[in-house]
Amino acid sequence: MTHDYLISVIRTAVPAAVGALLAWLASQAGIVLDGDSSTALTAGVVALTMGAYYALVRVAEARWPWLGVLLGTPAAPRYEAPGR
Repeated sequence: MTHDYLISVIRTAVPAAVGALLAWLASQAGIVLDGDSSTALTAGVVALTMGAYYALVRVAEARWPWLGVLLGTPAAPRYEAPGR
């Protein structure tokens, strides 16, 4: 179970890091906003980018399993029903 837990954490953290990186790159593009708007926009961009990245990679991974490496590890965790 610990191994599957670690895989699930990695496959969540990598899209978060990609979303944060893309949001940072967008901030470096020279867009100037006031502080409150900038914070809200950054949080929204990170969340949307993370979700879109994860969804896109999962769809691609269904067709080409080796693309799972784009989520940090090529193997998806295997969950078992409780009591097994």
